[in-house]
Amino acid sequence: MKFRIVHVTSYDYDAEVWLEPHYLRFRPRTTAYLSRESFDLSFASEPAGRREIIDEESNVMEFLWFSGLTRKLQIRAESVIESREYNPLGFILYPSSFNQLPVSYDKEQRSLLSAYILKTAIPVALVHFGGNVQSASSYDTIQYLLNLTNRIHDDFAVVYREVGPPLAPGVTFDGKEGSCRDLSWMMILLLRHQGFAARFTSGYFYFAMDAAAYELHAWVEVFLPGSGWLGLDPSHGILAGNTHFPIASSAHYAHTMPVTGGIRGESASTLKTQLSIEEI
Repeated sequence: MKFRIVHVTSYDYDAEVWLEPHYLRFRPRTTAYLSRESFDLSFASEPAGRREIIDEESNVMEFLWFSGLTRKLQIRAESVIESREYNPLGFILYPSSFNQLPVSYDKEQRSLLSAYILKTAIPVALVHFGGNVQSASSYDTIQYLLNLTNRIHDDFAVVYREVGPPLAPGVTFDGKEGSCRDLSWMMILLLRHQGFAARFTSGYFYFAMDAAAYELHAWVEVFLPGSGWLGLDPSHGILAGNTHFPIASSAHYAHTMPVTGGIRGESASTLKTQLSIEEI
């Protein structure tokens, strides 16, 4: 399958501002099932300069800098990608000890994965929730990850929040609802509490149905030897498959946002986004 993705992001300011340097994350990542045929960025007003860079976690970004005053920043990203058949469970865990919980990374892995296993305090009720799912899964690693993804999908309502960082895991857990980024961040912190290396991934999701649908999306990736980074989508209760199109992954959600940057000047701003994904 081939897809064309067009993502337009516009910031309108009610007074002239000076744009500080910005980082952009719009380029779909190449994966085992995904090839990028083309990628293009265009702007309502061209930046003074731009450079493609690779960040600390191997995400490809565009770094922009600007000159002069403006009342608008508009970014249009267009990608053409090819998606191939992909079985997310087509692996074995090795060493075989990873088939049973708790998982235990070796010394070298723990060093390399240190940012992704860093624990943060989470509510006791969330700890018990995860423990109950582990017990019901007979402490089988893959079965637990599948069951946890399904349980979050079944027990929590998905709501749409266009802006703002993920809610604290206790707020999401107590309210039994959240956006895709809220549910993903809650799941990541639970998995880290249980000893897994887990990271936040942002990108696009295409629903291959009779009436095709798509969305800006966030999901979870867990590192398992033999699998690598395995994608889990708690919003939909599924493993990430060949219509999940990742852009950026990080130990912290703030480093996966499409646009990161600031302004100089006093002005209110209005954010508008438009997304279209079509099979071609």
